[in-house]
Amino acid sequence: MDSKKTGLLELHFAVLLFGGTALFSKLIPLSALDITLLRCVVAASVLALIVKVSKQPLSLNVGKDYFIAIGLGVLVSLHWVTYFASMQLSSVAIGMIAFFTYPVMTVLAEPIVTKTKLKLADVGSGILVLIGVSLLIPEASLGNDVTLGIAVGILSAALFTARNLLHKRYFSVYSGQQAMFYQTSVAVFFLAPWMEVELNTIEQNVWWLIILLGVVFTAAPHALFTSALRLLSAKTVGLVSCLQPFYGAVLALLILNEDLALKTFIGGTLVVATALFETQQSHRSNSVKKTA
Repeated sequence: MDSKKTGLLELHFAVLLFGGTALFSKLIPLSALDITLLRCVVAASVLALIVKVSKQPLSLNVGKDYFIAIGLGVLVSLHWVTYFASMQLSSVAIGMIAFFTYPVMTVLAEPIVTKTKLKLADVGSGILVLIGVSLLIPEASLGNDVTLGIAVGILSAALFTARNLLHKRYFSVYSGQQAMFYQTSVAVFFLAPWMEVELNTIEQNVWWLIILLGVVFTAAPHALFTSALRLLSAKTVGLVSCLQPFYGAVLALLILNEDLALKTFIGGTLVVATALFETQQSHRSNSVKKTA
């Protein structure tokens, strides 16, 4: 098998696993904060082992990078807590669609960070995403759990967007495993003071789910994703990543028996199609800049 096919298989498997993380919001009977904290304890341990085995340094290059890592870790922890909370309030499909507003948020926010002109097509994409999300909302009241779940999912997307833009600008010199080791480690220390559950009250089957989430659905996909990035173009990686809500919704249908209402399907199609369009446009723009 050639390297591109290998990379594509790794990428699809990584995106499938990323989509599968959403299921644990329903499978693990703990709060979103406790799930995130315990997930990060397991993931940080495994990522540290991966970094060591691959002979990468655990230490960062300069002192200021530790402060950047702390900031990124806080953003990641808040993103994951809101990500799981969104799905606990609504459903896996709705939570993932709300979260997947982040590619459009990114193209709208990036010109502010890079001080470039905002394109009219990007504004149009933003409007389409708003229409898609509005189709998910059962009533315009945060007293409704589904509506609140959508709002929390959009907040999760905003936190993820901020983390990605800051990571790209200040932390991209480090590998995915190194970066996620520091970010998950910071998340453990940041969230620990608010832990609600007592460890000795967690049942054995729940511990196995937490380990599964931390190892197979957190550390493993980040390692696979990083490997795929080395073998495939950024455009391919971006486009395949947009399949995450689809994979998540299918897994929720098969494992949790979650129904997908017609309005949810139409709204999700609008959001994901717009994310695909923006991802393609972004990479096309980058290609033009490189050849100019």
